[in-house]
Amino acid sequence: AFFKENDKMVASAKAAVPTVTDQAAAMQLSQCAKNLATSLAELRTASQKAHEACGPMEIDSALNTVQTLKNELQDAKMAAVDGQLKPLPGETLEKCTQDLGSTSKAVGSSMAQLLTCAAQGNEHYTGVAARETAQALKTLAQAARGVAASTSDPVAAHAMLDSARDVMEGSAMLIQEAKQALAAPGDADSQQRLAQVAKAVSHSLNNCVNCLPGQKDVDVALKSIGESSKKLLVDSLPPSSKSFQEAQSELNQAAADLNQSAGEVVHATRGQSGELAAASGKFSDDFDEFLDAGIEMAGQAQTKEDQIQVIGNLKSISMASSKLLLAAKSLSVDPGAPNAKNLLAAAARAVTESINQLITLCTQQAPGQKECDNALRELETVKGMLDNPNEPVSDLSYFDCIEGVMENSKVLGESMAGISQNAKTGDLLVFGECVGVASKALCGLTEAAAQAAYLVGISDPNSQAGQQGLVDPIQFARANQAIQMACQNLVDPASSPSQVLSAATIVAKHTSALCNACRIASSKTANPVAKRHFVQSAKEVANSTANLVKTIKALDGDFSEENRNKCRIATSPLIEAVENLTAFASNPEFVSIPAQISTEGSRAQEPILVSAKTMLESSSLLIKTARSLAINPKDPPTWSVLAGHSHTVSDSIKSLITSIRDKAPGQRECDFSIDGINKCIRDIEQASLAAVSQSLATRDDISVEALQEQLTSVVQEIGHLIDPIATAARGEAAQLGHKVTQLASYFEPLVSAAVGVASKTLNHQQQMTVLDQSKTLAESALQMLYAAKEGGGNPKASHTHDAITEAAQLMKEAVDDIMVTLNEAASEVGMVGGMVDAIAEAMTKLDEGTPPDPKGTFVDYQTTVVKYSKAIAVTAQEMMTKSVTNPEELGGLASQMANDYGHLALQGRMAAATAEPEEIGFQIKTRVQELGHGCIFLVQKAGALQICPTDSYTKRELIECARAVTEKVSLVLSALQAGNKGTQACITAASAVSGIIADLDTTIMFATAGTLNAENNESFADHRENILKTAKALVEDTKLLVSGAASSQDKLAQAAQSSANTITQLAEVVKLGAASLGSDDPETQVVLINAIKDVAKALSDLIGATKGAASKPADDPSMYQLKGAAKVMVTNVTSLLKTVKAVEDEATRGTRALEATIEYIKQELTVFQSSEVPEKTSSPEESIRMTKGITMATAKAVAAGNSCRQEDVIATANLSRKAVADMLTACKQASYHPDVSEEIRERALRFGTECTLGYLELLDILECLLMPTPELKHQLASFSKRVASAVTELIQSAEAMKGTEWVDPEDPTVIAETELLGAAASIEAAAKKLEQLKPRAKPKQADETLDFEEQILEAAKSIAAATSALVKSASAAQRELVAQGKVGAIPANAADDGQWSQGLISAARMVAAATSNLCEAANASVQGHASEEKLISSAKQVAASTAQLLVACKVKADHDSEAMRRLQAAGNAVKRASDNLVRAAQKAAFGKAEDDDVVVKTKFVGGIAQIIAAQEEMLKKERELEEARKKLAQIRQQQYKFLPTELREDEG
Repeated sequence: AFFKENDKMVASAKAAVPTVTDQAAAMQLSQCAKNLATSLAELRTASQKAHEACGPMEIDSALNTVQTLKNELQDAKMAAVDGQLKPLPGETLEKCTQDLGSTSKAVGSSMAQLLTCAAQGNEHYTGVAARETAQALKTLAQAARGVAASTSDPVAAHAMLDSARDVMEGSAMLIQEAKQALAAPGDADSQQRLAQVAKAVSHSLNNCVNCLPGQKDVDVALKSIGESSKKLLVDSLPPSSKSFQEAQSELNQAAADLNQSAGEVVHATRGQSGELAAASGKFSDDFDEFLDAGIEMAGQAQTKEDQIQVIGNLKSISMASSKLLLAAKSLSVDPGAPNAKNLLAAAARAVTESINQLITLCTQQAPGQKECDNALRELETVKGMLDNPNEPVSDLSYFDCIEGVMENSKVLGESMAGISQNAKTGDLLVFGECVGVASKALCGLTEAAAQAAYLVGISDPNSQAGQQGLVDPIQFARANQAIQMACQNLVDPASSPSQVLSAATIVAKHTSALCNACRIASSKTANPVAKRHFVQSAKEVANSTANLVKTIKALDGDFSEENRNKCRIATSPLIEAVENLTAFASNPEFVSIPAQISTEGSRAQEPILVSAKTMLESSSLLIKTARSLAINPKDPPTWSVLAGHSHTVSDSIKSLITSIRDKAPGQRECDFSIDGINKCIRDIEQASLAAVSQSLATRDDISVEALQEQLTSVVQEIGHLIDPIATAARGEAAQLGHKVTQLASYFEPLVSAAVGVASKTLNHQQQMTVLDQSKTLAESALQMLYAAKEGGGNPKASHTHDAITEAAQLMKEAVDDIMVTLNEAASEVGMVGGMVDAIAEAMTKLDEGTPPDPKGTFVDYQTTVVKYSKAIAVTAQEMMTKSVTNPEELGGLASQMANDYGHLALQGRMAAATAEPEEIGFQIKTRVQELGHGCIFLVQKAGALQICPTDSYTKRELIECARAVTEKVSLVLSALQAGNKGTQACITAASAVSGIIADLDTTIMFATAGTLNAENNESFADHRENILKTAKALVEDTKLLVSGAASSQDKLAQAAQSSANTITQLAEVVKLGAASLGSDDPETQVVLINAIKDVAKALSDLIGATKGAASKPADDPSMYQLKGAAKVMVTNVTSLLKTVKAVEDEATRGTRALEATIEYIKQELTVFQSSEVPEKTSSPEESIRMTKGITMATAKAVAAGNSCRQEDVIATANLSRKAVADMLTACKQASYHPDVSEEIRERALRFGTECTLGYLELLDILECLLMPTPELKHQLASFSKRVASAVTELIQSAEAMKGTEWVDPEDPTVIAETELLGAAASIEAAAKKLEQLKPRAKPKQADETLDFEEQILEAAKSIAAATSALVKSASAAQRELVAQGKVGAIPANAADDGQWSQGLISAARMVAAATSNLCEAANASVQGHASEEKLISSAKQVAASTAQLLVACKVKADHDSEAMRRLQAAGNAVKRASDNLVRAAQKAAFGKAEDDDVVVKTKFVGGIAQIIAAQEEMLKKERELEEARKKLAQIRQQQYKFLPTELREDEG
């Protein structure tokens, strides 16, 4: 409710903005509305998350609240006993009474919801319902305390507090039971207990309401009527002691008194509670007298049948009287209850009608007299309708009211003529009939006039229009009343067959209407509990109606007592079902908001009401006059009086018809609006003429941005009104005036803003576009108004509906055109307010009720959501790129993102609605909303960057926001996949496989570095069998995976999980096998690991293909893709098996490696040649850089061909695979860059393919060369030339891609950034490897050493992390220097900048190399292959190279810059980590030295030999130390030559 009200507030504020004339105030209001909308969206998301986290706690919290309330009421009771209970400030008896009455209904309704939620086992909504119940009970407790404190009767006060405490006690039990029912959703016992507790609470609530002042008196009156009515139950009545005349006059007098008392009861409900008590007491006394008079009259009856009829009528009067008091009681408790006034008026009319029936039956007056008396009583009862018609009287529309007035006036005219005619001729029977018809016509006229007056009042633009709720409680209350009345008639023994059929028809009509209302309500609500409850209630009502209809049919065939009894039994479940439904529907969440009639609206009602009142008064006088004429037709003065009254009646009816016609809702407003818009069109035309003649005066009082914002907001608001006006014009006359007036109010601001924007636009073409589009919009609105005026809101005027639809469509097109123009203009100058609003609006729509009926399946919506999500991710990536290269293009991309998100939200809402189970739908909705927040932040940053393109801080923020958007897109996608278990398992498996591939890449790095060692002295043979066995298991899993695509989601999920587990095992055993080959043969290790990496890649592709093909038909293209992926998988597994067998055979190793590489390159080429667009694009420089690898690999291949050594061939194979794959990836990514033309793209792709094919031929020759011949060696050279020429062409294509902004890839500044990032990546990979290292197991005794190894690993890990951070900070510093212009981005020719960049690059490389060495040393040390000294020296080297990197950066950098500070901090962290490691290692070395006890030999000769050996070792070590120092000095001298001048000075 909070969100709903605030959303309305935002909408109202936005709608008001264009009409505020003060510029500053308008902008302030607009900004506040936007801020509120954004905050609401964030709060909505946060509250959803909080609810997910705290949902179960809500029930406990509600329980605590209710217990507290119970204790508070107990305290209040104690205070009341002591006479200390005082009302709080502002509390009066009347206010508290009304609060308690209205809250009792809210408590009942929220409890109904609580029962439903608990029965359905919905924890989320049970929590909400428990909270709402506790809130309502809080208000109830306060009101009960207020009533008790304000009343003067201590007994009543105590009773009130006791009953309120009972309600709290029962409610606490109910919430407790609901909590238990949640734990066992289907348990019948808990459901039964829940229902019993609910009944007890309902009973306590009624008791509480009955304790209100005045209610007791009404109850006494009701009891008295019940007691009196028992007199009617005796078998035989005593004979009458009075004459017939006496009995008749007494009955007439008693009837008049009772009728008057009924009117007083109706009147008293509007006054103080004491008035109702007095009126109900008087009514019960008058009823008593009337009943006695009626029984006296029954005693006069001649026959037993007559007597039974009189008694029957008295019973129905007794029932109508009880209903009147109940309705009065209900209205006095809750005056704001829907339809309560109408129900009371209907009850009063029922009393009058039943009295009339009795009088007609019993009195023997001159003919025509009783008909006149009955008519007068009826007219007296309906007069109250015209007092203050601020509630609908019936369901009639305005045009139905006009028709009703016309028909009834015709009938009245004829019957009035009949009255005077028959009075003249003395035909009094027909005279009586005419009076009855006239009375009915007058009641119909009054009802139609009252309803028309109500509609005129609410359609006045100053009145507050009502808002349609989920259900119309008035309709439910009416249906409930009608069904109960009809059921009573059904079971009444006195009812005739025709009455039974008529009652059955009424039941069928109203139950059908209720079921229909439930169906509509369930389709509109977003609350799943309410949705199910409405559906369930509709079923219950329909089933109980069907059962009742069966018994009615049986009764119709045979009116026996047994059949009547069956009918009575069948009515009770129907009445109960309808009452439960009405209670549930009265929940404030579903209820409509009634219209509030303004004083202007009341004034507009007056002509109709005055005419109707005059008509009623003169009709009453006319009937009185006719009554006396019927007795004495020969009285001329009376005839002239009758003619006078008749004239007044016809005049007042004419006046009534004219008033209703003149006040037709919306017509006057349409005329005003048409005039207003015509004036606006003339103003635009004047401005256009001025613009053509270059004399349009510029507005200097306001900026162009503010004007654009004004214009945008006006056009948006006009757009929002198109559909409501069309709907009102087709069938909601009461809304037409409001909507039309609102529309017209926007055109003056529209013209003002459009002319202002045009006056500030320098381009003449753009000026004219804005003015022309504004004029088109105004003209289409004018056409819409003419069509709306013609339609007038009359649903029957179907000939006008097509014109309304067409006008609405034209107007929408005009709005869209002008919005496109404005968005383009806004995005050019970085104004993104409109886009942010559009995204926020799309987010709000996600939460609006139930979406329309889905046209497709979940998978269909899933597909479109994925499409738009990916489009958003691509746009976010592009925005990252453009933020650096072309910030001015960000506006268009932001606009694109806002559009895509609009579509995404629309489709996401449908996907959420069709997802099974509901939790997944909720998750999809939440994640789409979170993505919306991300998009808003990104669009805002894009706007900020356009305004200030050089702000590096905003650029960084934009890049962060773009990354966040990409992350949130992936969350949306994962939520979507959760809708399909199998596809979700495929995604999880694919993610696991990609992790394995990354791990294998790291392992390759370690193998290449020669640090992949076996853990124990094991050989490859120990692992071979295990590898082969696991590979076979993987083949089996592959088969299951392929077949899983066509089977169930569960099987697919199993197959995906199984294959992921198997590939993990296989990767592990292959890694162990590779390690067992020993680090002295790194190339063979790499060949083996590459083979398993190929298998993992193929499995990743296969899982992707399976996911795409899941649940698709056999002839779907994705199935062919699946088969292709399966083939590749089989090929790669076979290749792995061959490699495993060839590993130990030195003669075939090289051939095998080449075969595997050739197969791998072919697969990569297939991916390269596919039409699939790469997910990201890269720069042409990247593409050129990658060609270097090809050149190096070609040279290596030629060298291997010449040497024909297996080792060289294996090395070539390993190098080739990486070089070609990198080249193909970079080439494709660069060629799909958005700035690259189609022609250049094709050229680049063609030469990429040619280069690869040439290289494959080169490798084929190399394979043959293992059996060398001179011809083959000659061919080798020619093929290498072919590769070289293809590379040249490829580089030229890349240059063409780059266009004029060609950057030399050798440019040191460009390289600096790349090297820094490369260093960071290699450090991170090394750190990952360190994470996986564990100290090897050793004998137990060496505890300290074990501890030391743990220390080494921890210290090495922290150094790796710190150096990674350092190098990242260095690259940020490099970027900042380029941004500040201290280092030229393009091209850096100046010698010192080049030198600086060299310094930075070499420093970054040194840091990376030193870290790599450290990792190797740590690894070796842990495995016992290296000394602590080596570790210490590596750590010192890291610290030294870090210092050098810091110096290199400091040379140019701004010392106070953020990046420099971060760099310094990162450097300090590295230094600290290195020092810790050195300390740990030295401590261990020192400890070891102390512990090394020297065993001295005791024999003399042996002792001398021992001394000589020790001295020799010492001299040897001294010499080695000297040599090591010299070597270090030489290395430093060599490096010194390449250092930039600044560094030398600094070091000096």
